Amino acid sequence: MTRITSLRSIFYRLAQQLVDFCRYSRVIAANLTILREPWFIMYLTKTPGVIQNLFPGLVWHIPVEEKKIFLTFDDGPVPEVTPWVLDQLSDYDAKGTFFCVGDNVSKHPIIHRRLVESGHAVGSHTYNHLSGWGTENIRYFHNVRRGATLTKSGLFRPPYGRLKPSQIPFLSRHYNIIMWDVLSGDFDPKISAQQCLENVIQNAEAGSIIVFHDSIKANEKLRYVLPRVLKHFNHHGFSFHALTEDLLGERDSMRKSA
Repeated sequence: MTRITSLRSIFYRLAQQLVDFCRYSRVIAANLTILREPWFIMYLTKTPGVIQNLFPGLVWHIPVEEKKIFLTFDDGPVPEVTPWVLDQLSDYDAKGTFFCVGDNVSKHPIIHRRLVESGHAVGSHTYNHLSGWGTENIRYFHNVRRGATLTKSGLFRPPYGRLKPSQIPFLSRHYNIIMWDVLSGDFDPKISAQQCLENVIQNAEAGSIIVFHDSIKANEKLRYVLPRVLKHFNHHGFSFHALTEDLLGERDSMRKSA
């Protein structure tokens, strides 16, 4: 009976992942002609397991036994937002990971230095916030490297999460490619700040990698959401950690031994 129950549980999980994948595929098919448009927004607040399983070499979630979550911030540093984010994190002794646009690092080196000196992790978000889908591979690789040289980091997150399959093998040899399992939606003008908050609170769990943006575009929602996320998860016994390369090495060891 125990074996039958276990098989039913496995079958249920596989079926649910298949449903998620089919739903995701229908969205892609329905919008195929506009996916490459820069104004087009399509995203899932919770990354389905089936998508994570399709690309196991990318980092979606950190396997942890403790109540740890990993806050990440894309598109900075910018003086209008990033220093405020650092102050909020400091209030909770929280560490985050900042995926910096290289051009912004060049413009605001003092803020970038503060990120590093405050104990946060940094990674490349390309030099010009390029989408991998719309960029020729060699040009994209050079742009990623230019950003990585400025951030002095082996962490990389593709803007919009968009990579072509042909780009993944090369980039994986040189960087830890960090994706996410929870997307706040702070960049989306069509949702409210409260919905953005609920996107995080309802979907995050131990080991989650959560995406925010320290950008002018996301500033209004971020100022509402981030203090409440920090307060909520701190109240429930969570701590906030950076995605260090040592931690990611431990993750790879755990995955290989599983």
